[in-house]
Amino acid sequence: MIGADGLPRCGWGTSTPDYVAYHDTEWGRPLHGDDALYERLTLEAFQSGLSWLTILRKRPAFRLAFDEFRIGTVAGYGDADIARLLADAGIVRNRAKIEAAILNARAALELPEGLSALLWSFAPPPRPARPTSFAEVPALTAESTALAKALKKRGFRFVGPTTAYALMQATGMVDDHLAGCHVVAARAA
Repeated sequence: MIGADGLPRCGWGTSTPDYVAYHDTEWGRPLHGDDALYERLTLEAFQSGLSWLTILRKRPAFRLAFDEFRIGTVAGYGDADIARLLADAGIVRNRAKIEAAILNARAALELPEGLSALLWSFAPPPRPARPTSFAEVPALTAESTALAKALKKRGFRFVGPTTAYALMQATGMVDDHLAGCHVVAARAA
């Protein structure tokens, strides 16, 4: 689709200014670092059952509430922190997701290779041709299914194959920008 600025984008990336910015500057771009990937994993889990736009708009509040997603800090959260988070109207107040975020931080600390290395070890090779429509983009793949299984085996929660694939898309482990999208052209230049 052609955006208001005349640039071609993946269709979903034109619907709101928030999506335009996210599509153009973050989605599908390689992201590394344990804390950075922990943030995205946590936000994808919170998104489950909700609109990504809801999470995107609440991201500043999430960052504040979860101490900038520093794994070591969140891993130390206790009952008082859970109560604080449940009372924070700026975030999604879901006890199971909050508890999962804390348990996932603890599980991430236990990874000898680190979270970033583990996640990226499941990145598939680039596809031979870009998809021409989102009908060609899967909701999950063998790699996302294997990633979800590996994370669950290590104690992570709220990390099913679909959430894992969304994480892979968001962090550039897979690049699902459609053929003709200006982001693709900008990277090739």
